[in-house]
Amino acid sequence: MIRIDRRLFEHFDMVFALLVVLVCTMAFFNLYSASGGPTGLSSHPYIKQGYFFLMGFAVILFVISFDYHELHSWNYPFYVATIFLLVLAYFLGDSAGGAQRWINLGFFKLQPSEPAKLMLVITLASYYSRKEVVDGYSIKQLFIPVALTALPFLLILLQPDLGTALMLGIIFVSMTVFVKLKISTYTIMGSLGFGIAVFAWEQLLKPYQKQRIQTFLNPEKDPMGHGYQILQSKIAVGSGGQFGKGYLEGTQGHLHFLPERHTDFAFSVWAEEWGVAGSVVFLGTYFLMLLWGLYVAMYAKDRFGVLLAFGVVTLIFWQAVINLFMIMGFLPVVGIPLPLVSYGGSSLLTTLLGLGILMNVRMRRFQASMAKE
Repeated sequence: MIRIDRRLFEHFDMVFALLVVLVCTMAFFNLYSASGGPTGLSSHPYIKQGYFFLMGFAVILFVISFDYHELHSWNYPFYVATIFLLVLAYFLGDSAGGAQRWINLGFFKLQPSEPAKLMLVITLASYYSRKEVVDGYSIKQLFIPVALTALPFLLILLQPDLGTALMLGIIFVSMTVFVKLKISTYTIMGSLGFGIAVFAWEQLLKPYQKQRIQTFLNPEKDPMGHGYQILQSKIAVGSGGQFGKGYLEGTQGHLHFLPERHTDFAFSVWAEEWGVAGSVVFLGTYFLMLLWGLYVAMYAKDRFGVLLAFGVVTLIFWQAVINLFMIMGFLPVVGIPLPLVSYGGSSLLTTLLGLGILMNVRMRRFQASMAKE
């Protein structure tokens, strides 16, 4: 149920909102440049992304208008709906690049694996807030959250989308460690994780996925083939120097040496055009936004709010870190976008929805005392 109380807006976090707007503004102008400006890519991704930004801000206004505790009761219906969309995408979705992961809605193609990440955050936050264990969770007590994570994980892996599936695993590990585990649970989980990694390499990973990892270890071995993306990205980042080549003046992007420059490698364009100084400003603002998200979690009024805020920050943080390490050649290219920066409607809307939840938790930190007035 939507409950709008004007007093709530007295506690609206203007600092956090400003940080979000600053990051979104820099991301939009970077996408304009990555798209080649007015004479760039024929589909003009920056125009489509502009519409998605407007939709995302409308979603934020909707999200902050109701109490985030409503997510407790709507949690499992959302979970079932997301699983349904993942199954639908697998059997009837649109294909591209050897993957079948999109549902054509007419005005845009929904990638259900993106909202599935936020859905998992809400699901785990709801479960762990209901099933609090003071002395730490045992392996037996983790059966249900493992099962809730495994189902969407496998459906996304089948698309195939290894990067997004791994993100679900990272979200699960991060939130589960946060709520406290028994020492024996750490040992068992570590052993299982190692065993699963070995099994996945031998039996589950497709040849092109193994090739990505081998390319990461030695990109120079195939500089014009599988290693091309990483090498061109590193060239773009390094060529920016201290202060960059100037806005719209990057050669790697505008001369089309850098592939996927408006999606996976969007930050390479920023680094080339703005250099070290501009990168520090952007990343400083970006990670200050995430630190402020942790601040929201620290002062949330209840366990569900804490877990919800922490989960959203975890979701954005790990995607950002993996993407940045990827474009600098420290991790293999696994197709994980930089939230708010990389082109993609599903990713952008999911991220802004998560940020809206953070704003919601922040606004309602004093709600208990307000009710007594």
